[in-house]
Amino acid sequence: MISTSARLLRLVSLLCARPSWTCGELARHLAVTERTVRRDVARLRELGYGVESDPGPWGGYRLRAGTQVPPLILDDEEALAVAVGLREAALSGVLGGDQAALSALLKLRQVLPRRIADRLGEMDAAFVHTLRPDEPQITPGTLLDLAAACRRGERSRMSYRDREGTATVRDVDPYRLVRTGRRWYFVARDVTRDEWRTFRADRVGRIQPTGRPVDLVDPPDPALLVSRSIAAGAYPLYVRIRLPLPMDQALRMIPPTVGTHRPEGPGATIVDIGGPDADGLAKYLLSLATPLRVVSPDEVREALVSRTRDLLDNNNADGRPG
Repeated sequence: MISTSARLLRLVSLLCARPSWTCGELARHLAVTERTVRRDVARLRELGYGVESDPGPWGGYRLRAGTQVPPLILDDEEALAVAVGLREAALSGVLGGDQAALSALLKLRQVLPRRIADRLGEMDAAFVHTLRPDEPQITPGTLLDLAAACRRGERSRMSYRDREGTATVRDVDPYRLVRTGRRWYFVARDVTRDEWRTFRADRVGRIQPTGRPVDLVDPPDPALLVSRSIAAGAYPLYVRIRLPLPMDQALRMIPPTVGTHRPEGPGATIVDIGGPDADGLAKYLLSLATPLRVVSPDEVREALVSRTRDLLDNNNADGRPG
């Protein structure tokens, strides 16, 4: 005879497995009497489970869809399938830029039995993602370590490699993970510099908690911080333009990952954009197909004028072939 607690968990598992059960079917699966089933259903209701029932010999029990998610009872294969699905969602970004999939996967892995955790680890080692040459590679384990650091709320020591390949060890106060494009970014306060920073997650080597709790005061908007950091990346050349548009419209035209914006009065916005060279920036500005003024530098302004003249010459009616 199994304990009452174990039987209740088994009952929840059965109710989750299909839309409806008769009292007799549940009694046979649990190897108890129908009277015991009715008592167990009453206990589940006391615990907050929405168990509905239909009267009569052909009536049945079912779980009502509610506003709260009750504890789920998963068998080995179900737990593994959920963990793999969450891992793929985190790596692909299919759920968007937040870390909901990572947070759920972290919670699940903390309670997985050893036999399931080992199988998931074997799959992590065996699966290979086909990436584009410029796509950063990051392991699920690294993402989980960073997500755990954000959840712990304590200072951590992180090894990091910058864009030049220089390795450093930093003390950071972890805050959030942000996914944008094909990359994950780790937002944290750099303790030594006393400033909020963004770190490419694929460049993090290792992160370990120090055991010192931290109270983050006035943390930044992590998505906005990442967008501004990307827009302010190291480019050989920057152009400053003036758009005759309010800030909200300018942000829709040029996303914050491309340029940094500041309002100039109620109806104009100044935007700084980085690029490889003057001609490349001029080509991008033309693609916006909107009135604008190049504030600086002169070389981008001249390249834009040159491209515009070429466009006019190529479309001049007198220049059409006879």
